Amino acid sequence: MNVVVSNKRGTSDPEGETIYRDLVSKFGFAEVKGIRSGKFLRFEVMADDARSAREIVASICDELRIYNPAAHSILVEAA
Repeated sequence: MNVVVSNKRGTSDPEGETIYRDLVSKFGFAEVKGIRSGKFLRFEVMADDARSAREIVASICDELRIYNPAAHSILVEAA
């Protein structure tokens, strides 16, 4: 399972803003209008099906505080 942890919309993202401002827009990529940074995690899970694996991974992320739910959101998807 893949987990993408990203800043919630409306919260500041200094890393994404720096990449956008100091690299992408500075070098002329006018098509790019913004960048949001995040973390990517890959879990190897043994489960009966994808739904069960997704639930296990989401539970791990919540219970172990892999992310801060006040500031971040997660997307759990099959690899």
